[in-house]
Amino acid sequence: MEFFWYIVLIGILATYLVLDGYDFGAGIIHLFFAKTEKDKKAITNAIGPFWDANEVWLIAAGGVLFYAFPTLYAASFSGFYLPLMMILWLLIFRAVGLELRGQIHNQMWEAVWDKAFGIASFLLALFFGIALGNVVRGVNLGMVNNGVATQEPHFFFLPLWNPTFSPEAAELGIIDWFTLFLGVVSVVALMIHGANWIIYKTNSSLNSQLKEVIFKMNFVLLVLVIVSLSVWHIIEKEPFHNFLDNPLLFIFPIICFVGLFGLFKVKTFKKDGTGFLFSSMFLVGGFTSTTASIFPVVLPSTNKVNPSLTIYNVANGDYALSVGVYWFAIALALVIGYFIIQYKVFNGKMDDVGYGEH
Repeated sequence: MEFFWYIVLIGILATYLVLDGYDFGAGIIHLFFAKTEKDKKAITNAIGPFWDANEVWLIAAGGVLFYAFPTLYAASFSGFYLPLMMILWLLIFRAVGLELRGQIHNQMWEAVWDKAFGIASFLLALFFGIALGNVVRGVNLGMVNNGVATQEPHFFFLPLWNPTFSPEAAELGIIDWFTLFLGVVSVVALMIHGANWIIYKTNSSLNSQLKEVIFKMNFVLLVLVIVSLSVWHIIEKEPFHNFLDNPLLFIFPIICFVGLFGLFKVKTFKKDGTGFLFSSMFLVGGFTSTTASIFPVVLPSTNKVNPSLTIYNVANGDYALSVGVYWFAIALALVIGYFIIQYKVFNGKMDDVGYGEH
């Protein structure tokens, strides 16, 4: 049952990455490329009916984590308390920026909330990439000092950064050069993803420019991915052992690279949704490849005193996990039904939706 709930959790997180990921990416495009009022409205129209529903998947992931892997939930929400609070405030500012922007038609008012929306989206993309970097790198479980654990085996706490900015330091921080690098990868990938969504859902005058941006940024993304695979050896001496032990797992990096290389043809796509499909493949393939590389570990330990957290030593009891399957099936059916109706109602281009206008 632990493996089933692990697949459920990864599936929910991957869905959130694709759906709310295009919201973050659209916000980054809004921040750097939307210069006219018409272009700004086109971007907010593209995500307006969807962004709040997309965040439901993050709540669902938290619920599954709390229910199926309570020890991991407790450890993560205490150890990552500071960045989680920052992410919460960024989510609030992104929402407030979208909702309050159209309440008063004043240039200064609109400019403030435009910046709030764009900067919050940019930082959210950065912080979620940094979060993934922390999971890959690991943490000092038990707060071991000089070979002695000073706390319970699953407890840890990290400051925002350490003086050395190194992922190999004894006193780790949330942000170091490795986690920040993955944050940059996340920003570039989600910006491309958001641009593809805008092209898919609008006839904005930005679309031709965004295709050029996607094409150029995809070269940047390719370089970042290659470098990330290289520096991974610094953090994990055998980063690909799971793939060599089980070759079926190579399906995930194949999906990732098909999506990545497919985006180089963005200028020739006849259907506007093709680019979004390829960027979704890259995100899902990259995320699942990362989680598959450390499986069954869900949070590595950087010391030799306390073991890493795995899906087996942080899971709930067998009875609870079994009973929850029935409730999950009901919830999944309701959510899928809701999203089918939502995307059917808002099918096609969104230029004339007029989101946030009062």
